[in-house]
Amino acid sequence: MLEHWKNKKILILGLGKEGLDAFFFLRKIFPKKVIGVGDKEKIKNQKLNIKNIIKKDRKVKWHLGENYLKAIKDYDVIIKSPGVPIHLPEVEMAYKRGKIVSPTQIFFENCPGKIVGVTGTKGKSTTTVLIYKILKEELKVHPVKFASQTFNRVNLVGNIGKPALSLLLRAKPGDVYVYELSCHQLYQLKKSPQVAVFLNIYPEHLDYYKDFNEYFGSKSNITKHQSRQNYLIFNPKDKNLRKIRTRAKRTPIALKTIKKFIKNKDIPLKGDFNLMNVSAAIEVGKIFGVSEKKIAEAVKNFKPLPHRLEYVGDFKGIKFYDDALSTIQETAIAALDALGKNVQTIILGGYERNLDFTKLAQRILKSGIKNVILFPTTGKRIWESIRQAQDKSLRQIQRKKIPKHLAVSRIEPFFVHNMKDAVKISYKHTQKGKVCLLSTASPSFTLFKNYEEKGELFQKYIKKFAKK
Repeated sequence: MLEHWKNKKILILGLGKEGLDAFFFLRKIFPKKVIGVGDKEKIKNQKLNIKNIIKKDRKVKWHLGENYLKAIKDYDVIIKSPGVPIHLPEVEMAYKRGKIVSPTQIFFENCPGKIVGVTGTKGKSTTTVLIYKILKEELKVHPVKFASQTFNRVNLVGNIGKPALSLLLRAKPGDVYVYELSCHQLYQLKKSPQVAVFLNIYPEHLDYYKDFNEYFGSKSNITKHQSRQNYLIFNPKDKNLRKIRTRAKRTPIALKTIKKFIKNKDIPLKGDFNLMNVSAAIEVGKIFGVSEKKIAEAVKNFKPLPHRLEYVGDFKGIKFYDDALSTIQETAIAALDALGKNVQTIILGGYERNLDFTKLAQRILKSGIKNVILFPTTGKRIWESIRQAQDKSLRQIQRKKIPKHLAVSRIEPFFVHNMKDAVKISYKHTQKGKVCLLSTASPSFTLFKNYEEKGELFQKYIKKFAKK
């Protein structure tokens, strides 16, 4: 691929993390080549490190601002960053003409080692890091093995690790790459990893894809191009994953897998959904010949990742949990299942992706929740779903279809526009001994830059108000 590009005009589309990584990668391979760079942000809005590139590199042709997509027609190869939408007319035409390639595709085509790819709507990061820790634990004493080959180094790649192309320049046949793969990175991928982990699939990113089928199709590329010598580790409880087509050896994950290696009380992760992530990581360890002892040590010593049902602490008698990464109703439901009846306050709402909240509303009614704190924009829709679920339950009680002891308790809504007010209300209305949970069931972008900022502000105000 790279040899073929010597005389091609190349455009990097999108200056996010992967776009910058692609630029530095190409510049090392083609030090004298003119490289095009396109991004919707103008020069004045770019980060400082990008501005420095503009000043120093005289062999860059810049296409910045609202008309950046017009440059596509002038180039032979387009390296598209995941954040650039796929259904823009210019991008769709470039796909049809076979011009577009992703940084992930470049890595897969040129990587001399073995790749463990991890995807799923939720749980990717935790599972990816845990697999990395398991393999690294074994490598302290022995090389790991795959298909009679030995490997002596493991690398963490993707959103939770280093950008892929920065690692490709020093990649060796004795390397294993544990790669967290989003749906955007998997879109139109023409090669699959030797070991694929597919954790789950729920409706998500429907502002990016045409529908759920297109989203699922993008995710499915993780196994589409696997061979019979490869492995697919998947959740058999997910009906969509059960019917997925693959030539790889199927390895289902299950909670009973864990019992052989470690006791549940020694696992530093809450919830059955996290236990499924642990099961998937264990299966990868087994494929690479990691000993039971080393698997158990890696799991026991694993530190939960920030903002993923993270226990912030006990402040003024209230237990606070930060699940800022929760972007769909299924993750909020899973958090409630993990924490049990003690959740009295939950913070919900955020960016609108037109997803359904019916199941979440029903789950909230079954819990001991008294206070629902709601961010725009989805907050209003979530509250409407809760009200509809309440009305339905009351009608069933009146018709004597459900017992009176299941009557719906009063839930108080609080509509807020910032994290400071959300935490202030949490302190005021959550009783001692109870739990306040941030698990918004919506993306962050209405009020926050990303989930990290949302979680950090949550923790900041918890600690600030605890002192008053």
